[in-house]
Amino acid sequence: MEKKVENMEYGDEKVEVKELNYRGVKAMPFVIGNETFEKLGTIGTSANLLVYLTTVFHMKSITATNLINIFNGTCNFGTLGGAFLSDTYFGRYKVLGTASISSFLGMLVLTLTAAVTTLHPPHCVDTPCVDPTPWQMAFLLSGFMFLIIGASGIRPCNLAFGADQFNPNTESGQRGIASFFNWYYFTFTFAMMVSLTIIVYVQANINWAIGLAIPTFLMFLSCAVFFVGTRIYVMVLPDGSPLTSIVQVLVATIKKRKLVVPEEPSVSLFNHVSLKSVNLKLPYSKQLRFLNKAAILTPNDKINPDGTSGNRWTLCSIQQIEEVKCVIKTIPIWVSCIIYNVSINQMQTYTVFQALQSDRRLKPSTFEVPAASYSVFQMLALTIWIPIYDRIIVPSLRKITGKRQGISFLQRIGVGMGIAIFTMLISAIIETKRRDIAHSEPTLGVERGKGAISSMSSYWLILQLSVAGLSEGFAVIGFTEFFYRQFPENMKSFAGSFLFCGLGLSSYLSSFLISVVHRTTREGGSRNWLAEDLNEAKLDNYYYLIMGLEVLNCMYYLLVSKWYKYKESEEEKSNVALEDMSKQKHIV
Repeated sequence: MEKKVENMEYGDEKVEVKELNYRGVKAMPFVIGNETFEKLGTIGTSANLLVYLTTVFHMKSITATNLINIFNGTCNFGTLGGAFLSDTYFGRYKVLGTASISSFLGMLVLTLTAAVTTLHPPHCVDTPCVDPTPWQMAFLLSGFMFLIIGASGIRPCNLAFGADQFNPNTESGQRGIASFFNWYYFTFTFAMMVSLTIIVYVQANINWAIGLAIPTFLMFLSCAVFFVGTRIYVMVLPDGSPLTSIVQVLVATIKKRKLVVPEEPSVSLFNHVSLKSVNLKLPYSKQLRFLNKAAILTPNDKINPDGTSGNRWTLCSIQQIEEVKCVIKTIPIWVSCIIYNVSINQMQTYTVFQALQSDRRLKPSTFEVPAASYSVFQMLALTIWIPIYDRIIVPSLRKITGKRQGISFLQRIGVGMGIAIFTMLISAIIETKRRDIAHSEPTLGVERGKGAISSMSSYWLILQLSVAGLSEGFAVIGFTEFFYRQFPENMKSFAGSFLFCGLGLSSYLSSFLISVVHRTTREGGSRNWLAEDLNEAKLDNYYYLIMGLEVLNCMYYLLVSKWYKYKESEEEKSNVALEDMSKQKHIV
């Protein structure tokens, strides 16, 4: 919501100033409610899609795993388009609303594939399994397409839209944003826990059609809750494509590559700051100094009467260049995020197959826990840790370090990366134990399409999943807040898509590693590390390979994080601050 204040003149530029009416906590039930139901309806269900594809659509484990990785990767890559549309044309509210409806349609299509017998292959209890027909696969993939469109709009915008509801120029607003990131993940994990227990149980033990219809209805509630809160939302207007601004700086730098950056930037560099910008003013910096060439004034450059550049493809302001630097400086950190998430991806795929060939009985009863439900312990560890970290650890660290967030974003990420190494080590040790028991002790039968079920209790898997959840509690939340804080204010949606593109590349990298390891170890004459029957595979070796990759990534991260300089520290060095650029004002 906005309150019109007055028309104000700044030199030759006349602008209308509108004051944002921040509702903060009052808007949170609608934002978090939408997020919770959306996670219950879509992402939670995706955890069991692996089982759905291998049991209902009779796909091989390698095929299903790669399809899920590609689906997840495309969902994350699509966020770049969602962020572009949000920041350039429609704003976060419209993109979120449209994407929520698309996610609902995708869930509806998935439900139909389970409910209508002609939309999936026949069951193969007493008959050989039949592959899905081309049109059955086409209908299934159309549902995935709707879900991809939905995820592409929701993921880059929901965090930024929620943070928009707080005033970032006040101490209470800053604290609200910091807590919002933590509690956002708390509700996320809560929704995942419900989905991975109740909904997964209904899907695996009662009926797939009913199990998919429940999250479809919840996705409908997500849409409804979101639109109910329309009247109280703060809706930040689109401020142009941030991608265009980045390309303009790069093009101008290339055109002026032969020029020399002057030692006195205040004299020879273009330093106009538009009053219509929602971004805080950033000081001149010498980091990535070659980009400063784009601001060198030459006789051929023209300046408009209002002080703006006559051609932003040949002359960019220092402010515009510093905003682009904020993005470019995060790229080395972003690369480490790609590799880090490879370890987390394994917990969502091969841990399910480990559970399928372990003793899943809930003793002393004979009830079998669905294989996909074990991921709930990863979510549970994260859910328990977040309130402890936010309410106990952070206040204690704040007294020691004097920082609002306790420790820096990069320190928090580094701790999570270190824990990820132990996650893969523990996973490898547990898999070795599971396979050895399957070979040395009587088995509990045969999992259809897989192999003998080891008598090792699947409770052992809780350990590796819990450590993975703890790692996420540091690294994933740290990455999210890092990108949001370090990007310019008009690129918040782009910051979200930037992070999700990294997750998408991580999914593709996981799929690539799986394919290479599967092909190499099979054709090399040794035991296939990723054989269909894990008892005849060497999954532990694959986990050790990922652990080695995480060790190298951690070393790389320590180097690039030492080089990185925070945007906030640059602002503290600035001797010039524009009071009229307060984020409490929205310039239209």
